[in-house]
Amino acid sequence: MAYPTPVNNQITDSVSQAGVMTLASSPAMAAALLYQAVAQAMGIAANNASMLQLQGSNVTMAISATACAIILAQKPKS
Repeated sequence: MAYPTPVNNQITDSVSQAGVMTLASSPAMAAALLYQAVAQAMGIAANNASMLQLQGSNVTMAISATACAIILAQKPKS
């Protein structure tokens, strides 16, 4: 409880409680923001991994198609 002042005690109590609530919720808010940032980073990492896998597959298919075209373009040896 606040010290006696010329202001109404209920007002001083509500102001002091608002300050205490702000200080008390700061660690929880910081942890929540950290968890959210880590979750977003992990999601982006998973998205990048799947995109790289798709690009690797596309390169492999292009190389295979080019190799097949080279093989089919050769004239048979008599």
